[in-house]
Amino acid sequence: MNIGFDAKRAFQNFTGLGNYSRFIIESLLKYVPENNYFAYSSEFRANVATVLSAELKNDNLKLRTQHSTLLTPIWRTWLINNDLQRDKINIYHGLSNEIPFGIRKTGIKSVVTIHDLIFERYPELYPIIDRFIYRKKFRYACENADAIIAVSEQTKRDIVDFYKIPKEKIEVIYQDCQEIFKPHRSDGRPRPLSRREGSELLKKYNIQKPYILCVASFSERKNQLRLIQAFRELGMNDFELVLVGGKSKYLKEIEVLLSKSDASVRVLTEVPSADLPALYQNAELFVYPSIFEGFGIPIIEALHSGVPVVAATGSCLEEAGGNGALYANPLDVSDLAEKMNQVLSDKNLSNQLVLNGKEYVKRFSGNLIAKQLNDLYLRL
Repeated sequence: MNIGFDAKRAFQNFTGLGNYSRFIIESLLKYVPENNYFAYSSEFRANVATVLSAELKNDNLKLRTQHSTLLTPIWRTWLINNDLQRDKINIYHGLSNEIPFGIRKTGIKSVVTIHDLIFERYPELYPIIDRFIYRKKFRYACENADAIIAVSEQTKRDIVDFYKIPKEKIEVIYQDCQEIFKPHRSDGRPRPLSRREGSELLKKYNIQKPYILCVASFSERKNQLRLIQAFRELGMNDFELVLVGGKSKYLKEIEVLLSKSDASVRVLTEVPSADLPALYQNAELFVYPSIFEGFGIPIIEALHSGVPVVAATGSCLEEAGGNGALYANPLDVSDLAEKMNQVLSDKNLSNQLVLNGKEYVKRFSGNLIAKQLNDLYLRL
């Protein structure tokens, strides 16, 4: 088969949607090499080589682009159909919530991955124009694609509820995290940090105590303010809370709260991805208190890193963490504090969560997911 991908995010975005796109393409190249793969993007950034694996440099991945910046929006949403027909594409996979308009008329089968419909569930968090554009693209993709991939059962339920799409058209196929978080030892444990690596990392970020880690963009939905309140309620002065994310308006609210005290809460921005595995591995506990998610990749990163997890109920985080985590009501500060205390005060529980997580995370392997994707393509 000739498989085409919407590769804009894969080659231009180095966070969530970009990581997903690279993971999908890499996994198929590695585990299903018998297909021919084509990546379509309006540009391929010069520095992208720094994030590409050997799979994405594979001769079996053909790169396709157009060179007129004036035509970029039109090409990606419509004119790309001409390129797909020229390359005799059998299946086109929109990896980030959209497919080209008019693709059904070409006779090319299409698949779209929908990551979440948070803008529908929490519209107040998005500008009106963004909601309008997202709704138009997402709904069109769901109604016109031959098959829909939802990254979680929660996202599948939302597609059915908001867009009235038959559930039979939607298949849940999970995703995994980047390779840098995965184990490199034969016994399945993460490569342990040397004492020097660990001490240098802690010194770099001025972390002076055992710490609880949260990695998430700073936003109201990610719920860091309640996490800080729960940490205060714990009263564990021998621990630090380390929050990793990007700068935002919500971060300013956090900084105002912290300015009144809280030397034991450390906010880190602009942390390079190369430092994240070590930050995970050194943590005593990972907490992800997000009010709502489409999936929850940081939980997968923590499970691979051998760290016990406390996560939030109410969306899909139980799917991401399974029995490798405890779950708390994200709106209940006391419940969140209680679950954190259970893990930190009970070493047996902590160790069991780590063991459970190591087993549970196997369901997100690239090999399994590539097979599920290829089976779907073949059915189409």
